[in-house]
Amino acid sequence: MAENSENKEQFRTSIGGQALIEGIMMRGPKKQAIVINTKEGFVTKVEDNKLLKDKYPIVGFVFIRGAVNFISSMITGTRALMFSAEQMPEETEEEPSKFERWVEKRFGSAALEKVIVTFSVIVGVAFSVGLFMLLPTFLAGFVSRFVESTILMNLIEGALRIVIFLLYMWLATKLNEIKRVWAYHGAEHKAIYCYEQGLPLTVENVRKQSKLHPRCGTSFLFIVMLVSILVFSFTSWENLWIRIGLRLLLLPVVVALSYEIIKLAGRHDNLLTRIISAPGKALQRLTTKEPDDEMIEVAIEAIKLVIPENDSEAEW
Repeated sequence: MAENSENKEQFRTSIGGQALIEGIMMRGPKKQAIVINTKEGFVTKVEDNKLLKDKYPIVGFVFIRGAVNFISSMITGTRALMFSAEQMPEETEEEPSKFERWVEKRFGSAALEKVIVTFSVIVGVAFSVGLFMLLPTFLAGFVSRFVESTILMNLIEGALRIVIFLLYMWLATKLNEIKRVWAYHGAEHKAIYCYEQGLPLTVENVRKQSKLHPRCGTSFLFIVMLVSILVFSFTSWENLWIRIGLRLLLLPVVVALSYEIIKLAGRHDNLLTRIISAPGKALQRLTTKEPDDEMIEVAIEAIKLVIPENDSEAEW
């Protein structure tokens, strides 16, 4: 019995998820499932995973896969959010814009969805890079004339980046709609923990689990903030536009390193990975809430749909 218990503790699944509008998306090694909680019951959508590395093996290499998977996750997440929004009742039916009607008429509804997803991803990436990467660089420039040390300037910029990020997260907690999304976020984490411990996926077992998980998007973003301080410390502060250009050029490096770190933390449980995971888990206290039983049921249904027949296929 002791041996089985140890094996359960060592099991780390590769299954991950994302909270949606009144629902959860789970992504397993072979399938992706979306479960939305509506007044009429659960609406589910299950698809086979189409991994870019299967077609282009090079994108699966270490330090390349991080940036590729980040963009891929944003595309997948945007599509899932659009699907969840479509399941919500609308008080008024909005007329499609002239551009939407033109794209759909000329290229079809599938092309319209691609345009919307592509635009949303571009806007999302641009907003994140501008707010969390470039704005701190611009603001830190105001004190550069008073500080001669490049190391100190990079530390000031990094501190501003973290403050802006934390402030953004804190302001998001004030939105009631986001609070429900974060409760589904908590349910997603709890369900994954329950599966990793080898327990039956019941509401009672899932409810007992922690809502803080080391392999989480929130933790990943915070690690990006910290890694950027280290990577950007190798750049100078001579010219604002050169600094901004270097930040943009080095951003894929930051994302790649951060991805490998979060992957390491999710795969192992030791002193080093606990230290790595601690700041992200602390931040998850803002971005996860305790779910109700219905939310837990959604998470259970979603994870059941992506668990492979052989558990070893879901393990790191």
